Amino acid sequence: PRSLRREMAERYDCTECKESLYGQKYVLREEKPYCVKCYEVLFCHNCEVCQKLISCTSKDLSYKDRHWHGECFLCTKCSRSLVDRPFATKDDVLMCTECYSNEFSAKCHACLKTIMPGSKKMEHKGNSWHENCFTCNRCQQPIGTRSFVQKDGNNYCLSCYEKQFALQCVHCKKPITTGGVNYRDQPWHKECFVCIGCKQQLAGQRFTSRDDFAYCLDCFCNLFAKKCAYCTTPISGLGGSKYISFEQRQWHNDCFNCKKCCVSLVGRGFLTCKDDILCPDCGKDF
Repeated sequence: PRSLRREMAERYDCTECKESLYGQKYVLREEKPYCVKCYEVLFCHNCEVCQKLISCTSKDLSYKDRHWHGECFLCTKCSRSLVDRPFATKDDVLMCTECYSNEFSAKCHACLKTIMPGSKKMEHKGNSWHENCFTCNRCQQPIGTRSFVQKDGNNYCLSCYEKQFALQCVHCKKPITTGGVNYRDQPWHKECFVCIGCKQQLAGQRFTSRDDFAYCLDCFCNLFAKKCAYCTTPISGLGGSKYISFEQRQWHNDCFNCKKCCVSLVGRGFLTCKDDILCPDCGKDF
């Protein structure tokens, strides 16, 4: 606010109420003069805390269209002044950064202290750590962004985990860190447990073995299964699939039909004529 002396010749009035400002305190706003009363009505705000007017002679602290007296701008938790101090808000509640962190910031899973806003933190499965607290349980070195394995609530860098816990693949002799396969009480990498014939991975699919070697069903059938006397394709006999056997010959159930009329002979009497099988009715012709 400023004041004018009487010796000024021209009129100098309040922009709003037109009252003379000679000898009065006034405020300039955008080069327009206002008496203190009009200025406070038009432009001053009420304090968020005490709800009283923040006069033009008081310090107005504002944040996101909200206003406070300097003496009212305090942390809601500890009541310390937030003037010239970092602060944060939660649901429009003002707090110093220390109180905000204690109330809302994550706690380190290792040291149980607050992870301050702005500081680097590591997260895994809902837990948080200070960067320097996120260490390998064996070598105690910070893990940082390196790969790691969690076991029994502890974190291990891959090197330490392999030395302490990992099984060795019976095929390649290297440690198995994730997703191994157990076959005949021996550990395998998924990518090492393959069909001896076509090298296709066997994990998660049906397979069989012969002479201690694992085979996918296709390779096993092609190599070892008996051939159907009618269609000549392999008869696996695996998984409960049914077939007919007679005098050193085998048929798929669906292939065991009369050579002449094609009626199914499964569970019925039949006759043979050289390599053919016939139903009793068709066999009368022979």
